[in-house]
This record gives sequence, structure tokens and C-alpha cells, in this order.
Amino acid sequence: MKTRFHRQLDELKMTILEMASVTEKAMEKALKAFRTRDAQLAQQVIEGDQEINQLEMAVDHLCLSLLALEQPVAKDLRFIIGSIRMSIDLERIGDQAVNIAQRTKSLSAKPPLPPVPELDGLADTAMDMLRVAISSFANRNISQAYDVCQMDDEADELNVAVLKKMIDLMVTESRSIERAVQTIIVARCLERVADQTTNIAESVIFMAEGVNIKHRCEP
Repeated sequence: MKTRFHRQLDELKMTILEMASVTEKAMEKALKAFRTRDAQLAQQVIEGDQEINQLEMAVDHLCLSLLALEQPVAKDLRFIIGSIRMSIDLERIGDQAVNIAQRTKSLSAKPPLPPVPELDGLADTAMDMLRVAISSFANRNISQAYDVCQMDDEADELNVAVLKKMIDLMVTESRSIERAVQTIIVARCLERVADQTTNIAESVIFMAEGVNIKHRCEP
């Protein structure tokens, strides 16, 4: 039979997975709102951020309780510390979804810019990274966590490509400056999502292997 301590660890994992699911859905909804110029959907993302914040607080409470009352060691201690790190990064990803939604509300009231395939590619890459990172945690799949690390370079390159394209547009068409700046901010949000997802992958590796690879996520 499982001890109370291990039941609490299971509860912590389920809370992290719930938070990850809500965060993933917020990002999906924010990107759909951006692509379809749907201000009402964007507002739903903004209003839904409170749920992510509440889940982060629930994770904090569980972790602090486990640390204070159970004095965990070794792998259990790493799991708790890694969970705290993950909840912080998931909350920040939720904030990026809100930032994208806010930009969407502004842009939806203005004429659309020409298509930016690089931005679509960046959005797809960031979401792929997030999904793989969540799967790596859920299934304790270290190989997937390392895959996320390798994908971050692609996100950085696409962010630079969007920036260059928007600068070119602002130079040739001054009326597009405000919309181009908003688009640059959206790209920056997505690049930050990729960075924060890489942090999640690093936490998964730390939990499983006891190796701290922050800032050098590589096999």
C-alpha cells in the first residue's frame, strides 16, 4: 500500500499535469485568436489566466507541505524541487498567452499585415516543444526532454527571421509600424515560451537523473 507521503507525491504530479493541460489550452486558444483575429476569444484567454495562477499556488502549497513535514531525500526531493520549477515556468507560459491575447485585441481592430510564414512556424515550433515537454514529464521520457532542448535553436532562428521581416516592412511602409511592432512582440512571446519550455525539459532531466543542466540543455 502507498504511504500518505507517496499519495501526496501522486497528487502533486496530477496537479502539475492539470496545470500543464490548462496552460497548453491557453496557448492554443491565444494562437487561434491571433490567427483568426478573434478579440472575444482573446479576452477568454485573459480571463482564464486566473486558473493557471491558482494551480501554481496549489503546487506551492503541496510542495511546501511535503518539504516541511516529510523531509524528503534523493529522487523524491528532486521531484518536489523540479515541480516547483515547472510550475513557475508554466505560469510564465500562461502569462505569454495573455500577452499574445492582448496584442490580438489591438491588432484585430486594424487592417491585417501581409502573411508572415516565419511567425506561423515559430508558433508551431513553440507549441510542439510545449507538448513534447509535457509528455516527457507525464511519461518520464528523458529522450523527449532532450528533444525539446534541440528544438530551441529553431525557435530562436524563426524569431530573428520574423524580426527582420517586420523591420523591412516598417522601412518600406511607415503606416504598418504599429502593427509590425505588435507582431514583433507576439514573436518575442513565442520565443519566450520556447525558452520556458526548455526550462521544463531541464527540470524533467533533473528529476530523473539528478543532473543540473540549466543553461546547457544538451544530451
